Amino acid sequence: MKDAFSSYHPLVNFLYFAMVLACSMFFLHPACLLISLFLSLAYAIYLNGRRAIRFHLLVMLPMLIVTALMNPAFNHEGVTILTYLDNGNPLTLESIAYGAASAAMLITVISWFSCYNAVMTSDKFIYLFGKLLPAMSLIFSMVLRFVPSFKAQFQRVSDAQKCIGRDMSNGGVIARIRHGVRILSIMTTWMLENAIETSDSMRSRGYGLKGRTAYSNYTFDRRDRRALCALGVCGGYCILNAMRGTLYFRYFPSMKGHDMSLLTVSTLFSYALMCAIPLIMNLWEDRKWKLLMQSKI
Repeated sequence: MKDAFSSYHPLVNFLYFAMVLACSMFFLHPACLLISLFLSLAYAIYLNGRRAIRFHLLVMLPMLIVTALMNPAFNHEGVTILTYLDNGNPLTLESIAYGAASAAMLITVISWFSCYNAVMTSDKFIYLFGKLLPAMSLIFSMVLRFVPSFKAQFQRVSDAQKCIGRDMSNGGVIARIRHGVRILSIMTTWMLENAIETSDSMRSRGYGLKGRTAYSNYTFDRRDRRALCALGVCGGYCILNAMRGTLYFRYFPSMKGHDMSLLTVSTLFSYALMCAIPLIMNLWEDRKWKLLMQSKI
């Protein structure tokens, strides 16, 4: 499925993810956490389909449960005591709520980063920061693509070793360990060679030299200006009201937040609108496409 938001200017993509990631890490209001968690999951599923659903069910959901349970096991602050553990420490409602909030924040940030990796490709990042920080932008782009490249190469090496009976699933325990060490040695050699080849290739192209130009087909048009204005209005409104304490919420020693007023509701609505910008764009483009196809029929 084609993502309309990915076709926008890299500056719009980067600023959007910078804002939603920052807000997701600093806005600990329960409503903000739920909004960001739900919309990050929705966008991740839109981008990656069934793979995202399987990843969140098999990896993110257990991580959410484990993280939520770890905090009340070690943190016993709070005034609302529910019961006492076997070691005599109290189990408080505030520690449970804070554990759930911390787990939701962690899962939300990971989910947003999965969307970031799908939208912000390495060429977009180098386009934005190649002239400002050439070495750092190259390293960062290499780090982003390292995991998928490593997985693909590992699968190729493993399949090749399996064809000659030297896979980790062949032989006894000692033989499997030996085969695993062999595959690890091959992967280590591949990583070193790949890094050297990339460095030599970029040096031969004059990467990082003063006055060097680079080809890019990105243009900042009227559509990007509208998206940037919408992001600035929604994000600026949320951040401004958050600095005024509208989204204030504490968990210790007792749970208390800002009174639910019209300003708080409008701030939460603006925050939801900011997080939903890619989904709104995709729904709008899908609707335009369907109307276009119907008009042709």
